[in-house]
Amino acid sequence: MSSQQPTDEPVYAERVYRSPMGVVSGVLLLALTAWLCGDAVLRGSGNTPWIGLAVALCAVPLIVAFTIRPAVFANEDRMRVRNPFRIIELPWAAVDAVRAGYSAEVLAEGSKYQLWSVPVSLRERKKASRQQLRRSAADRRDPGGTADPGARSRTSSSEPMRANADRIAEELQELAEVNASRPGAQGSVRVRWSYEIIAPALAGALILIVLVATR
Repeated sequence: MSSQQPTDEPVYAERVYRSPMGVVSGVLLLALTAWLCGDAVLRGSGNTPWIGLAVALCAVPLIVAFTIRPAVFANEDRMRVRNPFRIIELPWAAVDAVRAGYSAEVLAEGSKYQLWSVPVSLRERKKASRQQLRRSAADRRDPGGTADPGARSRTSSSEPMRANADRIAEELQELAEVNASRPGAQGSVRVRWSYEIIAPALAGALILIVLVATR
């Protein structure tokens, strides 16, 4: 009987990054699609029920692809990016940089891949910048901390506020730098198309075109 030898390397739980608002929007859109298409199937006449089914077959995969599906999974060996139509596996050694500008993206092996599950909010970024400016101004006015503690606590905190996309990009960049030398983090980028999303959406679109053309 073989036993696994203990190692001194830390064990990381897999981190998952996704957009809560995207998931909520997706659930609402799916409910709306089910209501409209279900009504067409149950109450429609002629080709209408079939059109309703074709719309559902086309729309449901697309809604899932752009709202619920996007996610980023990160562990000690690699980052797996699940975008609407592709899954990109990036070993940490292959990652050149993770950044958040107008969109969150990862650079690897000369290519750029967007992180759909990490939306960039310019409004949130401006809000964080304003808070940091207020904190700096408060520190300049009261460098010794002798002013009202309540007012000071409202303008400063142990950790400055950052936009969510900037924080996630920084965390992923740190994981890449720390784990790039691990044996399990070596390898090349792998990209796989998500045919389980593409195929039904295309099939539904083709059926819909045929039904509309033959009405």
